[in-house]
Amino acid sequence: MGKLLFILFFVAAPVFAGDELHLYNWNNYIAPETVDRFEAYCKCRVVQDYYSDNEELLAKLAAGAKGYDILVPTGNALASLIRQGALLPLDRKLVPNLKNINPAYLDTAFDPGNRYSAPYAYTTTLIGYNVEKMKQLGLPTDTWAVIFDPKYLARVKGRVTVLDSQRELMAAALKYLGYSANDTDEAHWYSAEKLILRAKPYWAAFNASSYIKELTVGNIWLVHGYSNDMFQARMDARAAKRKFTIGFSLPKEGAVLALDNMVIHKYAPRPDLAHKFINFMLDGKNSSELTNMLGSGNPNLAALKYVDPEIASNPAIFPGKESKLEMLQDLDMEKRRVLNRLWIKIKIE
Repeated sequence: MGKLLFILFFVAAPVFAGDELHLYNWNNYIAPETVDRFEAYCKCRVVQDYYSDNEELLAKLAAGAKGYDILVPTGNALASLIRQGALLPLDRKLVPNLKNINPAYLDTAFDPGNRYSAPYAYTTTLIGYNVEKMKQLGLPTDTWAVIFDPKYLARVKGRVTVLDSQRELMAAALKYLGYSANDTDEAHWYSAEKLILRAKPYWAAFNASSYIKELTVGNIWLVHGYSNDMFQARMDARAAKRKFTIGFSLPKEGAVLALDNMVIHKYAPRPDLAHKFINFMLDGKNSSELTNMLGSGNPNLAALKYVDPEIASNPAIFPGKESKLEMLQDLDMEKRRVLNRLWIKIKIE
């Protein structure tokens, strides 16, 4: 009788109870509703871990972190992971929805032929701000000068944050100085370093995670951040019925466009679930939630018919061809060391 009870208990147990997909993703970069629907679809549980910068992702993996199935690196970090042999090639038969991606975002220099990656979403790195405060203070919101020039910063001292990201902050400084975001002339880097150090006393913090909340509650009035984060801050402020509005805009000097990609780590415990997740997120309806709920730009043509027209017409989320946008490129080890030294100096001085 005891043996029979054991058999009945075993049969009644959930067949998929132990199935887990481990997703290592950016903060606030997938809608909870999408996760719930995928879990129901795959009869598995999604376990999420988060990073706030590509360098953090690369450093953790370089230190030997394992157990992740899906990573979502930006193009330059993707190139580094491919070069390190850290990824599994995609089985294209298992991701037929890759056909939905706009060809403009396929076959990039980061991953020719998309052997390892499928585009997920894109963001721009721009200026976010408290609309009412900027108007009251008479500050411009269409130029990096408001982030770097003391004549403007003096009016918002202690109310400004910049991303805690060496590549993103250097890119903004380089664009303001009239250079490419991918300029590797060390003389230009030192000019950018001086610009940053001159502005640093006016900034409240280097912040790549909680700045959305700080902007939303009104503690911070001006930020250097990601377009999807600005969208989230605007929605949160609106939902909380704040007496101010969150705005965001692309600087006239140009900015960074980051194409984030789904890839499978070479030590993925469940590459089968990883392929299911990638194909699921490439479905137009599922992909559209990245835009409608999170404000991300979308490379998925099948998603566009589901996107809220108000969001689709926002040039900071869906920038036009006239925007001066660049994707960051990977750096060789020598340049990376130089930039790391500059970054350490910037952070400690």
